[in-house]
Amino acid sequence: MKIDAGLMGPLKDIPKAAALLESQGFNGAITAEMAHDPFFPLLVAAEHTERIELMTSIAVAFSRSPMIMANLANDLQSYSQGRFVLGIGSQIKPHITKRFSMQWAKPAAQMREFILAMRAIWDCWYQDEKLDFRGDFYTHTLMTPMFTPTDNPHGAPPVLLAAVGPKMTEVAGEVADGMIVHAFTTARYLQEVTLPAIERGLAKSGRNRSDFQVSYPGFIVTGQDEKEWEQSRTAVARQLAFYGSTPAYKGVLDLHGWGELQAELNAMSKRGEWVAMGERITDEILEEFAIVAQPHDVARALKARFGGIVDRTTCTFPHASDEERNQYLEELRGA
Repeated sequence: MKIDAGLMGPLKDIPKAAALLESQGFNGAITAEMAHDPFFPLLVAAEHTERIELMTSIAVAFSRSPMIMANLANDLQSYSQGRFVLGIGSQIKPHITKRFSMQWAKPAAQMREFILAMRAIWDCWYQDEKLDFRGDFYTHTLMTPMFTPTDNPHGAPPVLLAAVGPKMTEVAGEVADGMIVHAFTTARYLQEVTLPAIERGLAKSGRNRSDFQVSYPGFIVTGQDEKEWEQSRTAVARQLAFYGSTPAYKGVLDLHGWGELQAELNAMSKRGEWVAMGERITDEILEEFAIVAQPHDVARALKARFGGIVDRTTCTFPHASDEERNQYLEELRGA
């Protein structure tokens, strides 16, 4: 199992933060498209590191065209000397249409085509194949020497697709190199819904599970004292409530018999009751979605729940000493 850590904050802090993560032995540094662009920090990080993988988790696909995404990925793959991992996701309809002012169609079908279009573009650049991609959502038929990158000997980066529902998960298995499991996922949902859908997708592409990465950036509740523990629990509960209010994620709650909570959280979100929403997350719900453990037990609990199932996870062990962190990282790598 690979262990990744978040690379967040102002660009001016990225050089030091990225170098620190590499020195601490993390396998990957990940960014997310939230308040800032997810690519710029990785460009800076590439300049100040040598070994650590650099991954977007995630960059929003439907706010860009396949050509723009292919170009961004090419430049980061080249500059990082082959250490870039492109993690992409669809986002949800309100963000695509109201925040990005882009079109929303059939997300699973569109994402499948988005990734295939990127691969056609990369084949044109790296394999000298004629660019002639024609689909229902994207068409790419023009590429001249002036617009063809020639400075990337590493080829295309791995593409990991974020998914929750079985349709998008199956797309990941079919056309991506891996999947980023949404944090709003329980171990049971992973076993009963996610992994079978991945296998269906892999079967379509004639590949095996060994050809595919599963990344799971799960929730962790921990703390060195009662105050830290409560702060951690409150933050995770509020994040779970935010995700739980999203109609697209209702299937996870349904599996556990908590489907009615989704409508309640959704109504509360429309009233702006963000704090109260977190209070609707019970200890039972919390323990299904999160690793709830003392700092010295987090690695052991992660290994017990996900060892042999996921290929990479996100965990920084903020309360551990350098010696303890090294011990925990080695313990998880053997999972």
